[in-house]
Amino acid sequence: MSKVLDAEIKTPQQTNPEELQQFDLVGFGSGIFDEKHHESLLELADKLPQVTDKKAFIFSTSFIGVNSHVFGKVSSKFHTALREKLQSKGYSVIDEFNCKGFNTNRIYGRFGGINKGRPNREDLKHAEEFATKLKE
Repeated sequence: MSKVLDAEIKTPQQTNPEELQQFDLVGFGSGIFDEKHHESLLELADKLPQVTDKKAFIFSTSFIGVNSHVFGKVSSKFHTALREKLQSKGYSVIDEFNCKGFNTNRIYGRFGGINKGRPNREDLKHAEEFATKLKE
């Protein structure tokens, strides 16, 4: 996605919430942990200043994977906490993307994880297509 959008990638810890106001479109994403985005990303969303007319997109990897490019806008409960935080700050969430990701959470770790090799080449192709659609 970053290549298609010519975007810089930063961790929540590297991000100054005030600086995000200079961008017309900002992506927020992580793997899904206990049915929500990583806590550090949710904490960043809490620190965002109030904005108007700013667009955002959400992305994630999870054990089930619902690719928004194929199935339309993700209605996953996994994005709910982040989506609500962004909307409360004035962001318009224009689209969302999710695909399968390697998972060693909970019981899966005892068996070596599930979705090994994910995201794979096809997932990354869908992510590129998603980013191209955002760019348009």
